[in-house]
Amino acid sequence: MDIQVGDKLLMKKKHPCGAEIFTVTRVGMDFKLRCDGCGHEIMIPRKKAEKSLKKIIKKAE
Repeated sequence: MDIQVGDKLLMKKKHPCGAEIFTVTRVGMDFKLRCDGCGHEIMIPRKKAEKSLKKIIKKAE
């Protein structure tokens, strides 16, 4: 999967705040994601992120 810093990810499950779109702030073995609803940052393993991903919304270039 080609996920870059700045991309927005539409996830299968919602964050507890109700938002389901996250912004990628770091890539590697783990992804660091920022919730677009409340701004909370989470780190999850790449495999788990790719499994729970519904759609990639590319950043505007």
